Amino acid sequence: MDLSELQDVIDRTYGDRDRDRGVAPTVAWLCEEVGELAQAVRKGTRDQQLHEFGDVVAWVATLANQKGIDLNEAVARYAQGCPVCGELPCSC
Repeated sequence: MDLSELQDVIDRTYGDRDRDRGVAPTVAWLCEEVGELAQAVRKGTRDQQLHEFGDVVAWVATLANQKGIDLNEAVARYAQGCPVCGELPCSC
């Protein structure tokens, strides 16, 4: 699944609820999920880590949808390596 497909699935699944919630509460949920990911990375199992990575990516997709951002476009600056020096690996 590419990021556009993910954004579409997230929008079709949760879009109305997400729009009703608004951006600020969505940012708060995303931050909570990042905290849960940090905990899973430090002390969790691989299954817990997979779960939390999925949640974080889903909440990023939700926020991007709310802001009208195409995540494929957003990450395109990394497609050729470092967006600053243009090297792969980075030589900054």
